[in-house]
Amino acid sequence: MANTSQPVRRTALVASAVALLGLLTACGNENATSSTPRPTKAARTAGSDTGSGSGTATAPAVGAAPSDTAGSASASARTDGRCHTSELRASVGRMDPGAGQRNFPVVLTNTSERTCTVYGYPGAAFVDASGGQLGPDPERTPASPNTVTLAPGKSAWAGLSFSSPQISGARTATPAALLVTPPDEREPLEVKWTAGAVPVGGNASSVSVTALEPGTGP
Repeated sequence: MANTSQPVRRTALVASAVALLGLLTACGNENATSSTPRPTKAARTAGSDTGSGSGTATAPAVGAAPSDTAGSASASARTDGRCHTSELRASVGRMDPGAGQRNFPVVLTNTSERTCTVYGYPGAAFVDASGGQLGPDPERTPASPNTVTLAPGKSAWAGLSFSSPQISGARTATPAALLVTPPDEREPLEVKWTAGAVPVGGNASSVSVTALEPGTGP
């Protein structure tokens, strides 16, 4: 009678080896997949936001001029040689009263050694001694601004106007200074305010500012 025990044992050993190899291969594949973390929804969203160019908005400085959207088409041409805050001096001229109004020229003078330009409206804000803003931002008087070229020592001016508080009955405060921000700039220039109380609240408390034009005032 033939001895069949050895072939049977060899067959069993081969089968066991094949099964063990399959188990090890499965374990290896599972470890490779789990070692690569999947991005979470939050991570994917953050990546999309970054790719789209979104970011944290910076709050405008006190007295900063609002963005000029009307002239955005020629913005690059204007800003190449624009006057920066560090190149300008701000001042407030003599009050020009009329019809219950108080009108002041706010003047920007080029103190640099180069010719530069200003365009549009300056930012303005009344502040107290601690730098806190008094009243709302001035409203822009509708106009069609023009680029003003300032050679060294030359000036541009904008009109700052409000109703006389004695007539309007508006709530008032006496500012320590007026912050003036040149167009397209963020750093303001501080001018000591010596013209008394200004309207800061109530229905007749609005203050208006005009676009810049050449000179130092009317």
